[in-house]
Amino acid sequence: MRTRRFGPLDVEIPVLGLGTWNLEQDDRAQAIATLRRGIELGMVHIDTAEMYGDGQAEEIVGAAIAGWRERLFLVSKVLPQHARAAACKRACEASLRRLGTDHLDLYLLHWRGAVPLAETIGAFEALAAEGKIRAWGVSNFDDADLDEVWRIAPGKVACNQVLYHLLDRTIEHRVIPWCEQHRVAVVAYSPFGSGDGFPQSAALDAVAARLGATPRQVALAYLTRRPSVFAIPKTGRVAHAEEIAGADRVTLDAAALAALDAAFPLAPWRGLPMI
Repeated sequence: MRTRRFGPLDVEIPVLGLGTWNLEQDDRAQAIATLRRGIELGMVHIDTAEMYGDGQAEEIVGAAIAGWRERLFLVSKVLPQHARAAACKRACEASLRRLGTDHLDLYLLHWRGAVPLAETIGAFEALAAEGKIRAWGVSNFDDADLDEVWRIAPGKVACNQVLYHLLDRTIEHRVIPWCEQHRVAVVAYSPFGSGDGFPQSAALDAVAARLGATPRQVALAYLTRRPSVFAIPKTGRVAHAEEIAGADRVTLDAAALAALDAAFPLAPWRGLPMI
């Protein structure tokens, strides 16, 4: 699977990874089998969070990755109410226990809350010094929030994980340009949509048919067309994981890009969305 450099980190990871939001609602054995199949197919970027199922998703991930940890780029997130120094350390250690590992490759602040960013960043730096995380980043941050992070710790933020799908391209206005200027990775969550789900579109279907791909594969290829963007779709089915991995083989030509731009236009900026 294609890889690209992950923001400022000296590591390349696959363009496509796997999210785990609501994974605990799927059949457990099937969810574990799906994650393992995804890893076999090269989707070694596994994203989870303490919030997902109150830790249940992390436990499922832990069961799925047993024996495969060194192959992975493993990510979890801390809730904003746990973002003070001592609480952040406890939350990270609890995530590590559920995941069955001694370190995370990346630890994110799930969204901004009332805790001063300087305190949370200090907690992240302390966790990195202890070897419990290798890098840190943020999630659901707009450009103004990112400016503040940069003032506190220039060059340290690895990524911003944000909502991005065909029906909501808001981050193209300010967030992606900021991240590209500062060499910060953009990780797209819910790339198949939120709320009403994956869009039904004759134009999308036509592009997919012409390229010998599925509409979801085309959507992923479109969202990751810029070299700063990675995507982490969630799936609880092996066949769906195999479909997602197939998006890596899809190349969008100029005609496809133009058709998708027209079918899913960039709406005016109205602030950063959060699912």
